This record gives sequence, C-alpha cells and structure tokens, in this order.
Amino acid sequence: MSSPILTNDRFLRALRRQPVDRTPVWLMRQAGRYLPEYRATRAQAGSFLNLAKNPELACEVTLQPLRRFPLDAAILFSDILTVPDAMGLGLYFADGEGPKFERPIRSAADIAKLAVPDMETELRYVMDAVRTIRRELNGSVPLIGFSGSPWTLACYMVEGGGSDNYSKVKALALNDPAAMHRLLSVITDAVIAYLKAQHAAGAQALQVFDTWGGVLSPSMYREFSLRYLQRIAAELSRGEGEARAPLILFGKGNDPYLEELAGSGAEAVGVDWTIGLGEAARRIGSHVALQGNLDPVTLYASPEAIRTEVGRALDDYRDGNGGSREGHVFNLGHGMSPDMSPEHVAVLVDAVHTLSAR
Repeated sequence: MSSPILTNDRFLRALRRQPVDRTPVWLMRQAGRYLPEYRATRAQAGSFLNLAKNPELACEVTLQPLRRFPLDAAILFSDILTVPDAMGLGLYFADGEGPKFERPIRSAADIAKLAVPDMETELRYVMDAVRTIRRELNGSVPLIGFSGSPWTLACYMVEGGGSDNYSKVKALALNDPAAMHRLLSVITDAVIAYLKAQHAAGAQALQVFDTWGGVLSPSMYREFSLRYLQRIAAELSRGEGEARAPLILFGKGNDPYLEELAGSGAEAVGVDWTIGLGEAARRIGSHVALQGNLDPVTLYASPEAIRTEVGRALDDYRDGNGGSREGHVFNLGHGMSPDMSPEHVAVLVDAVHTLSAR
C-alpha cells in the first residue's frame, strides 16, 4: 500500500533497534472507555460489536487518543474475538459479563467443523477499517494490527467466554491433546492469514496478544502456546527490509519464556510488569526489541509518582541494555481500565518523551 512517508517513525525504528531521538510510546487499550469521546461514539454505534464492525467508527475511535496525546503509534480498534466469530461461534456481549459465544467448542466434532475464514468476506470489515485508518493517519504515525494468540483464542472458544480457572480448555488439552492440537492448528492458520491480510491492507506492525498463556504450567505453555507463537513468527509473511512489518509477541506472565520468545523470529517481545525491564533486556540480548512494561495501576497514582515510575522503567531498561536506550518501546504491562484519567495518560506520555530524549 503506497502512502506518505512517515512523519514519526520512531516506533518502527525502535522495533528494528535503530537509533531514535526519544523512546516511542503507545498504550494497550489507548482507544477506549476512559475517553469521553469514545463513550459518545460507542453510544452512537449502539453496541460494542456495531462499533467494531463499522470501519468508519472504528477509525474514529482509533484516532481519538492520537488527537489528545502525542503517541508514537496507532493500534487498530477491534477485538481479538473477531476470528472465532468469523469461524461461526456466534460472538455476543452480555451486559457486565464480557464476551460470550453462542456455540462454544465442546467436542472433536465441533473442532472438525472449523475452517479458516475468508479475510475479505467474513472479516472484510476489519480490513476496511485498516485501510480507512491508514488513509486518515496520512503518514503521521504507524498503524499496528493485531490478533489474539492461538491459545488465548482457544480459551474463549472452549470456555464459551471468560473463565476463572480455565477448567474446560485445560481439561480438553489434558484429556485429548490431539484434539487440542487440531484446534490450535486451525486457529494458527487463521491467525496467520488474519495478520497477513491486515499487513496487506496497511498495518505497519503486528502484535499477538497471548493474554492467557500465563495460566499454563511450563510444560503446557511450551506445548500449547509457545509452539504456535513460534509457528506464527516463522510462517507469517510480512515483507522485507524497511517495508517489513515487525512482529511483537506479548503475553501476560511470559517472563519464564523470554529467551524462547526472543528466539522465535519475532522482532520484539512485550512483557508485563512482573519482570524488570533491565533483567528482560539482559536475557533477550540485542537481537530483538523489548516492549513494556509499566504497571497500569500506576496511572491511578499522582502525576509525580507517574513520572518517577516512568523514569525508573526507562533507566532500568538502559541499565540492562548496556547503557543504551535503543530497542525499547514504552508501554503498559497490560491494557488500560475504563476509570483511568486522561490527564494522567498525558503525564505518562510526556514523561516518556521528556525523560528519554537523547
């Protein structure tokens, strides 16, 4: 996709471990309910799904945080469950209960019915949103596309929604590992096709959210999550040279596996706040970038405390990276919450840029 030269490319440069003038920052769930303008657009749409499936409105809410804050990247407004919805599971949102599926996976026969959706028919609304956002960004900052990880999507598909203990999906993995691998294999095929289509539509970087990988024991993580993240990194076609879309693998609770994730072929690893950035940087070495990792709860603290914690994270990364600030994308260790203050977000973004200026 041809487009204007990027005015601000420090996010992509950091992912390639190239020099930047300051550390780039974007925030998981930077478009969302903490912004009054998002709530107004959501009300206009009538429901979350209507909002996510309307390319113009999805574009609007993607751009809203960029009008308020000098963020270094936009991320497509969508949901990780668009893929299983397009596979026929019937996604819906129950008030106060989060996402649910009308037809969850319960048997090997259910798995056998699954197929990779067509990205320009069943998921065309996502690709149209990517194209619309790229046009409206007009080269200001890069656009991030994303997907849930195969294991995380399988959790929702088998549990039928969120879960406290993931008993159904873990029982399936333990009782019938062959069936679980068939499920994860078709989801992985779909995720690769989905991310490839987002890149073709204009996404300039790609992130995989392995939100629930951390609920697995080490042996189960390596068998049912890591194996499929490695497949995505190895098989996802994402361009060459400066046109290559960097891939970020993010997971909650992924710190025991940083070396394996860094060796997957992905350009970057995202981490949560339960590991210091200095330790993470020392462990993954200089061949991949690192994204993270301020505890999101820090945004409830005072502006002075936010600035202190931002400085601490920036210095920790530098100390672990041999004194260099290169190769770091600043982010939260997980997503923002609806009751967070936009004013405190402004403090965070300003602190990252000010304290990291080269």
